[in-house]
Amino acid sequence: MKKVLLPVFYLPPISWFSVFLDPENEIIFEQYESFPKQTFRNRTNIYGANGKLSLIIPINHNGKREFKDIEISYREDWMSIHWKSIKTAYQSSPYFEFYEDKFKVLYEVKEKYLLDFNLKSIDIIQKILKTEKAQSLNEEYIKNPEEISFREQFSPKIPSVFDMEEYYQTFTDKHGFLKDLSIIDLICNKGPESVTYIKNIK
Repeated sequence: MKKVLLPVFYLPPISWFSVFLDPENEIIFEQYESFPKQTFRNRTNIYGANGKLSLIIPINHNGKREFKDIEISYREDWMSIHWKSIKTAYQSSPYFEFYEDKFKVLYEVKEKYLLDFNLKSIDIIQKILKTEKAQSLNEEYIKNPEEISFREQFSPKIPSVFDMEEYYQTFTDKHGFLKDLSIIDLICNKGPESVTYIKNIK
């Protein structure tokens, strides 16, 4: 087993799950890092009618910097906006109706902390994928950890380095294949085949 340090994302990209679910990897989640802006820690990318759509969770700027202490802001009703966007994007996909109720749960309880909300999103996805990958949280921030670190590995600004096969997406006819979106995109379009697809990612 390789020890792997993974950042905790909001409905993570498909490539994140290929690392997370790899049977060779023992997963440790990073909770003590200083919160970096403009990452998947508080955003997820879905496939909307006009192409890639970023859903961003607003955070409270209260001076706290460690990821575990980052609080979600509810000054605007972003939960219903995110849920409506997901529903609009995927309601005509082959599998959305099968998983709709499970996804919806994520937007029914206001978690105080971003970490808890993200962990809940990962938990919901595991239930849908019927996977039971164990993970633990780290106990301190180490600049050069002994684990293989993926803290910097996934970025909304840089194209994904992971090889993945194209699959049919709801709006492929309009905008072509969009690679490495949120895991939700894969689940809604591939359904029960999603785990096999993830395992084949290099």
